[in-house]
Amino acid sequence: MIDLKRLVREIPDYPKPGILFYDITTLLKDPVGLHWAVDILANTFLAQKIDLVIGIEARGFIFAPMVAYRLNAGFVPVRKPNKLPAARASMSYSLEYGKDAIEIHRDAICAGNDVLIIDDLLATGGTAAATAKLVESLGGRVAGMGFIIELEELKGREKLNAYPVHSILKY
Repeated sequence: MIDLKRLVREIPDYPKPGILFYDITTLLKDPVGLHWAVDILANTFLAQKIDLVIGIEARGFIFAPMVAYRLNAGFVPVRKPNKLPAARASMSYSLEYGKDAIEIHRDAICAGNDVLIIDDLLATGGTAAATAKLVESLGGRVAGMGFIIELEELKGREKLNAYPVHSILKY
């Protein structure tokens, strides 16, 4: 087993003083580390029926298509507002410093689809919770959520307790 934490670069005081940023670009450039991270996420949900894997903009786009490929599922992007060209469904959510929103194509999910949500980081859980609400509003079922990194101190998992949540690295 490879030590994936060793491949994550820690950058103090970024993007502002007092914040410790966990940079996954160093993990991404390591072929063995990238392979392990994708395999761990995919293998966690391999025994489940997964129709679609959602990647949350932006770094969820890196992992979700690879996990979808491994699970023989489709890939669906969830984007920031006004980035998708067809009819969209939207969900707003609160941030520490205001509000934000995410969107998905209305025809991306069909009633009864089993959906896996993937992102690089679980912090406060706001984006993942909003994504789950979007999935459910379109008739899909959230089969689980997978993250590369979880910042446990921010208690994001508590917003997601209705779903199976798996994170690889906990800080």
